[in-house]
Amino acid sequence: MSRFFKFKTIESIRDAAAQLNLRLEFDTALDPLWSPFHVHGRRVGNRLAIQPMEGCDATPDGQPGELTFRRFERFGSGGAKLIWGEACAVVPEARANCRQLIIHASTLSNLQELVERTRTAHRKALGDDSDLLIGVQLTHSGRWSYQQPIIAQADPLLDSRLPKREGPSGPTAHAHLISDDELDRLQDDYVRAAGLAYQAGFDFVDLKQCHRYLLNELLAARRRPGRYGGSYENRTRFIRAIVSRTREQYPNLIVGSRLNLFDGVPFLKGEGGTGAPVPFQTPVETCWGTNPENPLEPDLTEPLQLIGELQALGVAMVNVSLGNPYASPHLLRPFEYAPSEGYLSPEHPLIGVARHIHCTRVIQRAFPDLVVIGSGYSWLQQFAFSAAAAEVRAGGVTAVGMGRASLSQPDFARRLQSDEGLDQKRICRTFSYCTTLMRSKSHPLGQYPTGCPPFDKEAYGPIWKTLQAAEPDA
Repeated sequence: MSRFFKFKTIESIRDAAAQLNLRLEFDTALDPLWSPFHVHGRRVGNRLAIQPMEGCDATPDGQPGELTFRRFERFGSGGAKLIWGEACAVVPEARANCRQLIIHASTLSNLQELVERTRTAHRKALGDDSDLLIGVQLTHSGRWSYQQPIIAQADPLLDSRLPKREGPSGPTAHAHLISDDELDRLQDDYVRAAGLAYQAGFDFVDLKQCHRYLLNELLAARRRPGRYGGSYENRTRFIRAIVSRTREQYPNLIVGSRLNLFDGVPFLKGEGGTGAPVPFQTPVETCWGTNPENPLEPDLTEPLQLIGELQALGVAMVNVSLGNPYASPHLLRPFEYAPSEGYLSPEHPLIGVARHIHCTRVIQRAFPDLVVIGSGYSWLQQFAFSAAAAEVRAGGVTAVGMGRASLSQPDFARRLQSDEGLDQKRICRTFSYCTTLMRSKSHPLGQYPTGCPPFDKEAYGPIWKTLQAAEPDA
């Protein structure tokens, strides 16, 4: 039974937002979503995007797997004109799980095929792919690297959550503090990966700076000594360098970044299973975009400064994100149902949706010529697109991305623009099945593929049954 989502009409959700003193607008006319926009000289055919929802279905050596191709083909035929492809590790040790994609010379031909099959599916469904943009996230998982955590700095709020590895004395969370010299070499890996993405046919790369992965953690590395820590200039040195080098070497490649605007503090299960912030002492110095005296609130001062500098260096798109899927998922993805190991939402999810929309508005209005992609809409279910249209019309965002909602109904854009309308039986209800699959590790390969078992039963129904047999409490 839903705890929060009980809305049948736009008026009822408007009333709930007003009672929570939230500024949320809804537009019954979706016309703003069908207007094109331009980025780096390219025309993008509508204002709907596929968000980078990782499938965890690559082969052990990082090649796209059968389900990877299937997912991208479904996205390609779905009608959204911006496909923000998922995380691809720039080096093997940077993988977040053992079935994450790797971008390397050895995977190049299959990544080329992934792009080609996505475009072919789009042409078959819509006739023209000249206004379609496909990108890929370039990532280093940092403290979430599954083989060994690699950290930019120690963080007393997060270090207890480092992934455990089996060692001779049992599970261990020994982390490697990356050195300045290693970061210098990692710049080369990022630029090489960008070149491979360009060869593969991707239109853009995302230099991923969110969810407390390595590049996000560097932004908050106030306690780190050396040339990549301490001052704002040092903490942003790495991202400025790889943007500059990528733009110089590959001027025709569009550069974007999925960027945390607000890290916030980790949460844990509190009384009755509801999420509660971990104990902290102020000032909190290890979180980016966060008020150090009240780390439950955003402080967008440094994110705004960085975005301005990145735009001047040639970053053309910023995809907004908040929080941390491992420690504060309600900030990142407002949800109705928690994953099996997670906590219950500590706030009404409308508050989380409004936080996303507010932060995005601030960025878009500060940089009206920047392409800004909004996130956090899926919890609104069938009303998500009315909220998206209102924000586009008001100039609060350039385009709106759908993550979980694209797994349950990848053809949402095509259906909305036709007379069909959304398939009401496949609207994402934020059940968190996809997250539960991602977090479960009893699969023989060490990682389950993730998708939507309730609404994509053909592919993920059998996988869910396998998980249930292995982990009855899932």
